[in-house]
Amino acid sequence: MKYFKTIMLIATLMLTSNPALNAQNQKYTIHADYVKPSMEKEYVDVSKVFVAECKKYNLQNADWMEARLDNGTYLTIEAISNMAALDVNSYAPLADKMGAANFQALLDRYSKCYDKHGSYVVTLIKDLTYMPDGAVATQEGMNYRKYHYLYVTPSISKMIAEKLKAIKELYVKKGSKEYYRVYHSGYGTLGEFYLVVISAKDELSYAKQSNENDALIGDEGKKLLDDLFQNISRYDPVTGYMQPDLSYTATK
Repeated sequence: MKYFKTIMLIATLMLTSNPALNAQNQKYTIHADYVKPSMEKEYVDVSKVFVAECKKYNLQNADWMEARLDNGTYLTIEAISNMAALDVNSYAPLADKMGAANFQALLDRYSKCYDKHGSYVVTLIKDLTYMPDGAVATQEGMNYRKYHYLYVTPSISKMIAEKLKAIKELYVKKGSKEYYRVYHSGYGTLGEFYLVVISAKDELSYAKQSNENDALIGDEGKKLLDDLFQNISRYDPVTGYMQPDLSYTATK
């Protein structure tokens, strides 16, 4: 436990050393299940059972959003108030109400669906996010996601944040309709990145929105984006869809 707390302190110091990260920014835990193609149907089935059990017993303080990436990875996304929340087992009340044996049976079904999984923390950076109506993670009818992973090294992280801020300022000036959220990697990630997430109705809507935005921001925007990509260490674009039927919100 002492070792774990030391690691957590180091992670916290790393997060707070970046001026882009402050107390106003929302933290999220991401649990990634790398589901085997042959077991995806089973994974979805057991996930629906798990959601049904949470609804049956009205599990509190364990709300999550589920997303599926195009490579078959499933992400369980939960907002947390602080890093201390990682010490709390939000599902213990469900195990008590279901019975330990029944709860473990669900976990056993899950474990057959993947050979590896893991968890990490990301933080929503409001100062870099462009959502004029409020930085919300879900938007009605817009379940398509485009994830832009911008990998950086510690020596250029602050500089990249400044470049992202300049891009946001241009979007504000132009009144862009392409809204996006920017997250910063945290505890549990191997490699530092900024993650730009764009929502749309579907892939065609995303492409149309992107083309219209390119025309709107013009050469000024192209110059800023080119400069950004010239300075990051790696770029990984990923597509996916939110899965409302596998997500859960408690009834208060």
